[in-house]
Amino acid sequence: MRDGGNIHAVEQSGADWMGFIFYPRSPRYMKYPPSYMPRIQKRVGVFVNSDIDEVTYKAHAYGLDYIQLHGDETPDYCAALRERGLRIIRALSVASEEDLRRAALYPMADFLLFDTPTESYGGSGKRFRWDQLRSYRGPQPFLLSGGLSPDALPALRAFSHPLCMGIDLNSGFETAPAVKDAAAIARFIKSIKHNA
Repeated sequence: MRDGGNIHAVEQSGADWMGFIFYPRSPRYMKYPPSYMPRIQKRVGVFVNSDIDEVTYKAHAYGLDYIQLHGDETPDYCAALRERGLRIIRALSVASEEDLRRAALYPMADFLLFDTPTESYGGSGKRFRWDQLRSYRGPQPFLLSGGLSPDALPALRAFSHPLCMGIDLNSGFETAPAVKDAAAIARFIKSIKHNA
């Protein structure tokens, strides 16, 4: 999200959190402060291999509730952010059940985000095999990401895991990079909650 009007529209969709990408190589990069920031949703800043001081500065400047890390950030890096009072969402790519073992390296994270492996850092628009998550035992709750779009609804209704706390909607609900279809998001969220 980066356009004030679009942010305001999505704010009414029923979403709980809203993401802002601070990775310059992303087509969704938020280079300048938007004219409006959400007042209802939690604000999530997405970073990739950023300097710790920069992350800390932007967390305070934008009132971020969570820092989502999508790069090669080490456990020590995450712990340093945690020591600064920041709450962490650590993204991990899942190509096999073995990848889930890396979750144990990040006990300082508030949430994990399981995503589809890519050559870059997220944004593949593709789903990974969710059945691999059966072997995940925690302790952290996780968010499900990767290729979620309106046609993912049947698969999401069929998916169940006691530690899955939410889903990450992004490119599958865009009309252009960083421009979300607020009406489609609202319909999707209503459908998910109605059948929960």
